[in-house]
Amino acid sequence: MRAHVLAALGVLKLATADQIHRLMAPGHKDNKAFRNAALDLARHGLAVSEGSARDGNKLWNLTPLGLDAAAEVLGRPVGEMGGTARGAARSGAPHAMAVNETVIAITRTPATATRPVPRQRPAPMAPPAAEHAPAPGLVLEAQGMGWIGSWSTEVPLSLPTSRGNRAGVRADAVLQAPEAGLPVLFVEVDNCTESADVLAAKFEKYLRYFRLKSKNSLGSESPVWRTQYPSTGREGHPPVVVVFNPGTRTGPQALKNRMNTVMELTRLVWSGSYHGAGGGYGAEERDGYYGYADAIPLLFTTLDRLQTSGPRTAGWWRCGHGQWETLPDALANPDDHDAWYARDEQLRRQHDEESERQHQEWAAERERWAQEPDPALDPEPVPPCERCKGPITGPLGYDLEFAPPEDGRHCPSCRTDLRQQHPTLRQAVFGRRSRSK
Repeated sequence: MRAHVLAALGVLKLATADQIHRLMAPGHKDNKAFRNAALDLARHGLAVSEGSARDGNKLWNLTPLGLDAAAEVLGRPVGEMGGTARGAARSGAPHAMAVNETVIAITRTPATATRPVPRQRPAPMAPPAAEHAPAPGLVLEAQGMGWIGSWSTEVPLSLPTSRGNRAGVRADAVLQAPEAGLPVLFVEVDNCTESADVLAAKFEKYLRYFRLKSKNSLGSESPVWRTQYPSTGREGHPPVVVVFNPGTRTGPQALKNRMNTVMELTRLVWSGSYHGAGGGYGAEERDGYYGYADAIPLLFTTLDRLQTSGPRTAGWWRCGHGQWETLPDALANPDDHDAWYARDEQLRRQHDEESERQHQEWAAERERWAQEPDPALDPEPVPPCERCKGPITGPLGYDLEFAPPEDGRHCPSCRTDLRQQHPTLRQAVFGRRSRSK
């Protein structure tokens, strides 16, 4: 129990016994064991309570000695543990309580039995005992992401300024759960108490931080955030999610208006740059893609959604997508270069399939033509007689026995008439000559 309390307070910095109970071991019947563990740590100077939350529960935080003990439990260097949140409990810490509830809602530690109690056997003649319903803490719930060691809270993201000092943004929480497809996820919790302009200004600082470059020993540049966190495996900067916690202060319509306002004020942060890529392979219309190399995937959700349905349902709104999606779908870029390349490859495959189909049809048509017999050639037309314009073979039934020989120009009748004509003086002297065709 003391290790549970040290680990929870080492990450959350400030929490109630009930929150530690629900985060670390929700299978316990109540939080009495955690209260006793916190009191025991206080007697040894490792924990301290300086106030209560607004619901009346006592708030606990670690002392510097307790922070060292928590680092030992979590297996982290002491320099990465942050501060002790000393004095924060005196105001009730509403923002820290919302951050804790967000961590609990996303993690959703499975409720497992901690100490099974053996049942007494009934008497031999007694009727069989009725089956009991499972304990409320053992009911299977929606699966979460990560565990207490996957989280860090109040993480400073420093920015260099012209004056030499460093000013930046402080992330409310950072989740590293590669087993859930989240190498790194920055979390901002909004209690809807500050203006939308103040909230939107944080993401400009996020963008400035993600753009920072540092040189390694070989002289090549790489992003500064990559020195602390692994690559996301996607184009662009790490994702940032805003968890809205309106409570009873903000109604549904006011919350919707606030989301739309923040989305419009941060459009330059999350929107990609359009690149026209021509029409693609065989495309008639112009096609292109969006590049997200300098964009932050900005996601919205609400605390009540996470508490009700868990982080693995369609409860995430990615700015630019326009619908509620699951976290993997929200982090994907359906209109980036890879998607355009996939569309282009699909068009290429369709064109190749259409060409192959046409070639097969043409081959089948040529094969069919090769198997058909050649059509009979039509006889050449016979020219008519030059003299009478009738058939050169003569009228039907004409006796060709007494006709002069064929000259290819006249019919038998005309040849007979021409033979019977009186010869001219030239023909009488030199004789008749046959005319060439």
